[in-house]
Amino acid sequence: MMKKMLFLVYIINFLGFFMVSTMGKDSNDQLMTLSKLKMFVDELQDMPRIKGYDVINGVHVPKSLKIGMYKKKWKFHRDLPASEVFAYGTSRHRATVPGPTIEAIYGVDSYIKWRNHLPSKHMLPWDPSIPIATTTFKKGIPTVVHLHGGIDEPQSDGHSEAWFTKHFKHHGPKWTKKTYHYHNYQHPGTMWYHDHAMGLTRVNILAGLMGAYIIQQPNVEGPLGLIYGEEYDRPLVVFDRGFRSDGSIYMNSTGNNPSIHPQWQPEYFGDAIIVNGKAWPYMNVKRRKYRFRIINASNARFFKFFFTNNMSFIHVASDSAYHESPVELHDLLLAPSEIADVIVDFSKSKSKSVILANDAAYPYPSGDPVNEENSKVMKFIINSDHEVQTGHIPHKLITYRPPDISTASNTRYIAFYEYASDIDEPTHLYINGKSYEAPVTEMPRVGTSEIWNIINLTEDNHPLHIHLGLFVALEQIELVNIEEFKGCMMKLNDAIKCKIDKYSHGKRTKVVIHEKGWKNVYKMMPGYVTKIFVKFSLIHSNESYPFDATAEPGYVYHCHILDHEDNVMMRPLKFVN
Repeated sequence: MMKKMLFLVYIINFLGFFMVSTMGKDSNDQLMTLSKLKMFVDELQDMPRIKGYDVINGVHVPKSLKIGMYKKKWKFHRDLPASEVFAYGTSRHRATVPGPTIEAIYGVDSYIKWRNHLPSKHMLPWDPSIPIATTTFKKGIPTVVHLHGGIDEPQSDGHSEAWFTKHFKHHGPKWTKKTYHYHNYQHPGTMWYHDHAMGLTRVNILAGLMGAYIIQQPNVEGPLGLIYGEEYDRPLVVFDRGFRSDGSIYMNSTGNNPSIHPQWQPEYFGDAIIVNGKAWPYMNVKRRKYRFRIINASNARFFKFFFTNNMSFIHVASDSAYHESPVELHDLLLAPSEIADVIVDFSKSKSKSVILANDAAYPYPSGDPVNEENSKVMKFIINSDHEVQTGHIPHKLITYRPPDISTASNTRYIAFYEYASDIDEPTHLYINGKSYEAPVTEMPRVGTSEIWNIINLTEDNHPLHIHLGLFVALEQIELVNIEEFKGCMMKLNDAIKCKIDKYSHGKRTKVVIHEKGWKNVYKMMPGYVTKIFVKFSLIHSNESYPFDATAEPGYVYHCHILDHEDNVMMRPLKFVN
């Protein structure tokens, strides 16, 4: 019955969307043989930096910016024809992939008017059979910008239904304003901004709509002595792409269940690894310390980073929050949308070059092993001159108030489901067995904290992202007799009635030390219950938000594998007083 209904929805939508869809049959001989592209021939770019503030008489003051979305050509590799992309920038000429790094100052408001200059037709195939931001028979590509990790008012959060088209001619049901207000009244750290349009997030980000956003707090960060806000402090936006021989970005236009979803596939993977807009770039470095803010901007690819010469990472912050103390790591697992803020000391290298490599299966954790192309990320060429000033790594960083479980005002059970067709291919993914359109069920009170138990009944590791809420992972417990429990959950969709305590007493997996702090994304292991402490107030001051969080259009929480989010592993989140 569901298949027939979805097919009928597809037929109706397809007739209306045919003119703006680029669906067609793919030919394997169009794909670029990536082994023909030489690695480490393009130099790493430092993306343009834009200050979201002005300085007048030595005082930081609010600033208004206009940043557009443009279609243009972009060279991902020296020997690859230029690709059509969607790019953020202050003009078409200045637009880049990823977009400019926006630098803000704590407590100083930034105002950004995000402007859509995109054409009427998308350059990538997209699927009208999933819940989607649509203008029906009207022209225009819907977009909306979400500041990932931002503590911002609902009207400026980039709600999936607050999309708009070129010149704001058409917009979604939750759209409210042209200029977003970022209060920047949160702890200092690294975030990123990206498209968040309903059902189009995966294709709009795949086209290039993402960039880094950094909140600086000089009076707090400066005394730490860390490398900070200078040429040795570099965001690294990492993602994967596939290409055709003409340079165009490749995305398969045929779904796993074409009779249900003509295009949607459960995960997108490309073998070319892109860092700051270049495939397998190189960077010339001195024998000193560098700071890298690594953002995994992939649709679905996890990265397990390591250096081929066994150098280490000094991990100082996870997502947007500093640790209490630095942590030394020899490998680093990042899910899509996770951020690692690390120090790398190249004076420790005994070789003249080192490769940043990857060893994460895809899909993670039980998918294919890496191949030659996606096992390499970038190369660092180390200056052979004598060691220069290497900077400082303090013993202590920033201490935030730890989670106090006794203050939790509510306990919730959040279950992840995957549904499959008769041919055992995924058709859609739900949270708590509910579609996105179902009435909101998560309505926390502003200023409170809650315990969320995330029950992963799928075979994938899902990175959970909660808009506005920051959280601390407490523990992960393996489910025993999971098929029995899953059978009950598929019928009743109620963890209490299905006696979750009876099944959640398997292996306990400790939270790794560098992920014990405040996060905005966390990896939900398959077959496990992950307990998190979620805080709905500012972590650095315990104050409430400097805006009305209860206002429309509210917020969302979702899996950050973009192909899952779009179909439709996302639920509304509404705050009350």
